[in-house]
Amino acid sequence: MNKVGLISLGCDKNRVDSELILGLLSKNGYQIVPSIEEADIVLINTCGFITDSKVESINTILEVVSYHKKVVVTGCLVERYLEELKKEIPEVDLWIPIHDYNRFNEIFSKLDKNDNVVDCIDYHHRIFTTQKNTAYLRIGEGCSNHCTYCAIPLIRGEYISRRLDEIINEAELMVSNGINEITLLEQDTTKYGSDFNDGTTLVTLLEKLIGIKGIKHIRLLYLYPDEISDELIDFISKNPIIYPYFDIPIQHSEDKILKRMNRRGNKQLIIALIKKIRDRIPHAIIRTTLMVGFPGESKKDFESLLDFVKQMRFDHLGAFAFSSEEGTPAFNFKGQIKEEVKQERLDQLMKLQSHISYEVNKKHLGEVMDVLISGKENKYYIGRSYFNAPEDVDGKIYIKSDKILSISDEVKVKITETYIYDLFGEIVE
Repeated sequence: MNKVGLISLGCDKNRVDSELILGLLSKNGYQIVPSIEEADIVLINTCGFITDSKVESINTILEVVSYHKKVVVTGCLVERYLEELKKEIPEVDLWIPIHDYNRFNEIFSKLDKNDNVVDCIDYHHRIFTTQKNTAYLRIGEGCSNHCTYCAIPLIRGEYISRRLDEIINEAELMVSNGINEITLLEQDTTKYGSDFNDGTTLVTLLEKLIGIKGIKHIRLLYLYPDEISDELIDFISKNPIIYPYFDIPIQHSEDKILKRMNRRGNKQLIIALIKKIRDRIPHAIIRTTLMVGFPGESKKDFESLLDFVKQMRFDHLGAFAFSSEEGTPAFNFKGQIKEEVKQERLDQLMKLQSHISYEVNKKHLGEVMDVLISGKENKYYIGRSYFNAPEDVDGKIYIKSDKILSISDEVKVKITETYIYDLFGEIVE
């Protein structure tokens, strides 16, 4: 029996692909192992979104081939640069681009003569790599927004919603596997159903999901601002199964930059939307992502962005510097900004947000949260609540408990101290 180890890089959408691949290989008799040293075959699922992720993927491939194992590389980097990669790293045994996932097993089986049971990737055989009661549920593929800086449409194609019945079947399968917290994701989750032309929306899907016995929590990621309807806000406000957590990547505040990015909506729309959410759901958590150093971003534009962040006081904010990606319109835009200026602006923005986060977190003092235990650091348990998305992107909740807790336990925690990104609390019986 061949032993396979997998390294998954990049976003959680890539993680889902990795879990599906693991399921296929396991079903076909391969033994999944946790380390390169144990593996006969090492599979690397790469990211190719921005420069930093491409560098990480290349470095990982080069490190793995030095072990002299059979190496298979797949994912976004392979989809973008297949021919170049073949020439530059001939030590890799197999390259499998995303457009060949429908015949993944056919290509992979060239490495040996394994007796295969399953022919293609299928969610029925997925192996979850998240903690035991939580998982991601992908509801579509690709993106049709065509932001001028983004390579996702080049890699993943135009947006296609998954069939409603297929998503519900997968959710029911998750519950049967002990999963009760589901995070919905896609590049643009609010786009769900728009390509069906039958009135199906994200709310339609949510109505079905909350009816599945055994689902305790649902979180939504990647909501496009101009597609967040009153219906969606009201539905979330009335259904406690859905976390009041709004992940709204807006990228910038200034209309000139938004237009150049080919982002729909404007500053006024964003401000009105955030006010509406906070008015209707006072305890809502709002997270955003911003980009600095986009071509043509003046010092005044950046200062206006800082003023906007001060005004909005986001609960969580992630930021990154513009990465010039070949094949995207912004690659050839005039007004490219020097790397050192981008980094200075990024540092300044995150320093501002650290002060805001510290102040915003104080509003949780004394609050009792339902917290999902995810691990232990030194003498404290760590966990997350509706306040935190998975993978520690929003900080952690540190918990003092005399009672022995296990991963995936859900406990009530009273917040007693707050920090820049993390909260500290004690068990409430």
